[in-house]
This record gives sequence, C-alpha cells and structure tokens, in this order.
Amino acid sequence: MNTNAAEAAAPLATRARRRRVPPELSIFLVLVGIALIYEILGWIFVGQSFLFNSQRLTIMVLQVAVIGIIAVGVTQVIITGGIDLSSGSVVGMTAMIAASFAQASTWPRALYPSLTDLPFFIPIGVGLLIGLAAGFINGQLIAKTKIPPFIATLGMMVSARGISKWYTKGQPVSGLTDQFNFIGTGIWPVIVFLVVALIFHIALRYTRYGKFTYAIGANVQAARVSGINIEAHLIKVYAIAGLLAGLAGVVTAARAQTAQAGMGVMYELDAIAATVIGGTSLTGGVGRITGTVIGTIILGVMTSGFTFLRVDAYYQEIVKGLIIVAAVVIDVYRQKKRAKH
Repeated sequence: MNTNAAEAAAPLATRARRRRVPPELSIFLVLVGIALIYEILGWIFVGQSFLFNSQRLTIMVLQVAVIGIIAVGVTQVIITGGIDLSSGSVVGMTAMIAASFAQASTWPRALYPSLTDLPFFIPIGVGLLIGLAAGFINGQLIAKTKIPPFIATLGMMVSARGISKWYTKGQPVSGLTDQFNFIGTGIWPVIVFLVVALIFHIALRYTRYGKFTYAIGANVQAARVSGINIEAHLIKVYAIAGLLAGLAGVVTAARAQTAQAGMGVMYELDAIAATVIGGTSLTGGVGRITGTVIGTIILGVMTSGFTFLRVDAYYQEIVKGLIIVAAVVIDVYRQKKRAKH
C-alpha cells in the first residue's frame, strides 16, 4: 500500500515542481538562445561581436523602452481578453499635443508674450491626460456599448491619427525646452519603462486590481457572479493602457526633441508582439509583466540583430510576423495542454 501510494504521489510531486518553475524561465532561455545565435552569426558574416558591444546594446535598450511602456498597458488589456489597436496612434497624438506645450519660443508665448516657458511637468501632464482620455473612451465604448475591443480601438486608432495631423495641420513641432527633452535623454526612457513595469507587476500580482483583471480574462461570467463590476474594471484597464500610451508619447517626443504626426506608426503591433512573445495568452486570463519585459527585450534583440547582420528591412518584417504567428501557435498549444490537465 505504501509503495502504491508513493507511486501515485510521484506524478503529483513532479507537477508541483513544474508549477514552481517560473513560466518566464522558458522565455528567458529563448532570449539567451537568440542572442547567442546572433553572436555566432556576427563572427561568421560580419566579423564582429554582437553581445560585447556596449554602444549597440545601449541603443537597443533605448529603442525598446517606449514599446515596453506601451506593452505593459497592452498586457493588462489582453489579460482581460481584449485588444488595443489604438496605442500607436495615441502615442503620435499625445506626442504632438505634449510637444506643443513644451515649445520654447512659439506657443503659448505667441498668445501671451509675457509668459515664460511652461514648466516641464505641464506638457507631461497634458500628454498623460490626453492618453488617459483616449483609453477612457475605449473603455466606455467596450464596456457600455458592448462593441468588440477590436472595432472600438480600431476606431480610436484612426481618430487619434487624424487628430494628430489636424492639430498642427501636419506640421512637425520643434523647438522644445531642454527641461522637457531631458526625460528622453540618457537612460531615462529605460528607467521610466522599468518603473512602470515594476508598478504594474506588483499591481497584477498582489492587489485586488490584478485579481479582478485575471478573473475577467479567465471567465467573465464567473467574475460577474463573484461580484466584480466588469464594466467599471474594463474602463479602468483601458484607461491605464491609454495613460501608458500617453506616457510613451511624451517620452518619444522628448527623445526625438520634436514631434511629428507619423510618430508611433505600428507601435501597437510591436507592443502586442512583445506581449504575446512574453507569454500572455490572447484568449485572456494568462500573462505576466515580467514575461512582457523579456518579450520586449527579445523584440529589441531581433531588430538590433537584423540591423547588425545588415538584413533588409522587409525581411525583418516578414520574420517578425512569422515569430508572432509562432508565438500564437505555441499559446494555442499551451491552452490545449492546460485544458487536458
């Protein structure tokens, strides 16, 4: 009897050990594998090291910081079972509007000649409020009218891009104050990304906000029966996603020290790709911010590696699309495997 009991307990112990292994470990190993492949290919085809180049790695991390900020918000949306296609356009819109408040010598001094440059926190606050408003509208449309998230955020994507072009009649905004530009210099974009990731990692793992987010994505009807206000929480999640897109827009404008209506194009797809690569399930209920951070870095390593190997841009897009499809296929396989257990 004792032998039989031990044999029966063995598979349970094995599954328990597997559950204790962080799901991000496999994603991290993929990151290491991709980096090593680029390192080998670099010595073969370029005659240089890919990994042991501090300048290249610094540029890579700075480039993915903005996508990472957006991806943190997108992760929360996808965990609820939704999608946000508007984040890239919101980046462009908030960058244009925030930059207009950060100009050193034109508006609003043209209207008020005695007014000095606005403090840097005003254009930052304006950008955040614009992003928050866009996300709030998305949430209202989805929660109150029951419009599918794909359609609601697609409408916001088109509208936000139109607003960014209308706001300055398609003209770039330049001449930004040094105070405003400072948040886009050096490693500040990376610091902002990591702080945002840490805040929402804690929020999703250890707060009621996170529990509600996962519950809605796992089973919306069960979440409703358990007393969760689905509509109010969805509005909150999409508003946060919009807020982070607005923050990304501010950082983008400050880093470029200018703003153009075309900023943020395709950023939403990169953010979704980073999220899915990081292990967040498109069916909802599964995902972690730590995985999204690793997925963002994987995306950055891929892009930097392609450039390092002098691969044409269109090939990069093809491979990126194939990797996104592969990540979704793996997610479907995981869901089936999880359902069997």
